[in-house]
Amino acid sequence: QVQLVESGGGLVQPGGSLRLSCAASTTTFSGITMGWYRRAPGKQRELVAAITNTGLTNYVDSVKGRFTISRDNAKKTVYLQMNSLKPADTAVYYCNKYLPTESWWGQGTQVTVSS
Repeated sequence: QVQLVESGGGLVQPGGSLRLSCAASTTTFSGITMGWYRRAPGKQRELVAAITNTGLTNYVDSVKGRFTISRDNAKKTVYLQMNSLKPADTAVYYCNKYLPTESWWGQGTQVTVSS
């Protein structure tokens, strides 16, 4: 059973920064394209950023230039550096494969951007 554990969320003022981490238990982590997703109140979960096993990245337009996804295959961890945060970034953030596996969803980590 694969476990994904997200951490690093919190309350931050607009313009602030947070760094999210997602630790994976799977031994095949280094070969998997991973993604960060978020679910804002009243909205469907959306893919925010993705990173291939070789480090190629892609972002949804709303976070380009502000968020950076990275990974450490030795630690089986994927990160999301979030800068210039906006109230619209408020959501629960999750990680999963780029094509998500339902059983892999973790509890997520809450990010709240508010003054």
